[in-house]
Amino acid sequence: MKKTVIKYGVYSLLTAAILFLLSLFLGKTFDYSTQEIIGYASMIVSLSFVFFGIKYYRDNENEGKLSFGKALQIGVLISLFAGLGFGIIDYLYITVINPDFATEYLNKTLETMKTSLTPEEFKVESVKLRQQMEAYGGSGFMAFIMFVTVVIIGFVISLLSALFLNRK
Repeated sequence: MKKTVIKYGVYSLLTAAILFLLSLFLGKTFDYSTQEIIGYASMIVSLSFVFFGIKYYRDNENEGKLSFGKALQIGVLISLFAGLGFGIIDYLYITVINPDFATEYLNKTLETMKTSLTPEEFKVESVKLRQQMEAYGGSGFMAFIMFVTVVIIGFVISLLSALFLNRK
């Protein structure tokens, strides 16, 4: 099991890192909403290795048998690799590649809010957003949130894969 987790986990990590970097450099002209969609799609593609890793383990290392629990365990471990890949690249992006990201994101979000809210709502919401960015806008925290997001999505994919691939 260890070899399978490491093999497919590394595939997932590398795919996450490559897709993240590609979306950064090729998607510079897109707005934040489009970049977010591309980001989630990248997560799902990199987490597809969860399914393939579980299937490989069942078919090639465990004689075609696999319990739900073991499948879920393998999937979550592979998801941790993908989360690590996204977290590291996100941290590097925020600290090295674009250290002004938080400020740019805040300004762009405030612009969008200004056009879609009434002046009174904008005042209230902009204060809330500024407080959130101040409290949680650190690069380490943002990278951690990215890691957790990927692992949660990976857990869901692991759960579904375990349901479909378990065999007694």
